[in-house]
Amino acid sequence: MTSVGEIMTKELVTVKSDATVAEAATVMGERKVGSALVIDDEELVGIFTERDIVRALSGVSADAGRASPVRVLMTPDPTTIDPDASVGRALDVMLAGGFRHLVVMQGPDVLGVVSMRDLAGTIGSTDR
Repeated sequence: MTSVGEIMTKELVTVKSDATVAEAATVMGERKVGSALVIDDEELVGIFTERDIVRALSGVSADAGRASPVRVLMTPDPTTIDPDASVGRALDVMLAGGFRHLVVMQGPDVLGVVSMRDLAGTIGSTDR
């Protein structure tokens, strides 16, 4: 059975909570990822995703949304998963929570991120 740790992305894309939506979107676009971990003082405080960008830009003023700090739109204290968890378990957590990215942690340490896309290639060949 494939574990989350085997398929997770280990190269973390991070921003600080006071980064603007525009800054975070630029970093995410450059790295071609759908999420960025929000880290303050070496601690995970949230996750910022493409859905948050859409919310920021769909408001009354897109310019104001782009200038908003990430902390206003991020998901604080995101759901996490252990690297030893199965990909089936990760899929269950994502579907139950309605999100596409899970932070992989072991104790207080952030190890990586697993996305729905990461899981897609493994589900057919794995038991849940």
